[in-house]
Amino acid sequence: MLVKTDILRDMVIVVLQGILTPAEYTLSQTPEGLVSIKKIRADLVEAGRDQLDEIIVNLTGEKVLSFHTDISTRSGERIMLFKLAADLESKLIIK
Repeated sequence: MLVKTDILRDMVIVVLQGILTPAEYTLSQTPEGLVSIKKIRADLVEAGRDQLDEIIVNLTGEKVLSFHTDISTRSGERIMLFKLAADLESKLIIK
């Protein structure tokens, strides 16, 4: 799995690549399987949501206001976006 993170203004954007298993790729070939994978993966992320927010707060020092995510069953890529209470990018830029 490959993980990349970007900070843009008040957002932390996390891209996870290669997260689907071979069985999930096979299952995603049908519309029912595709919906099933998205639902199961969404439920898993929501179950760990408090821990994800805690990690972001510990790393950035900023409160998480909202969280958005989606997964592509074609590419096996998940995007996670954490919207923060303050503009983290401007705090990190050396002037």
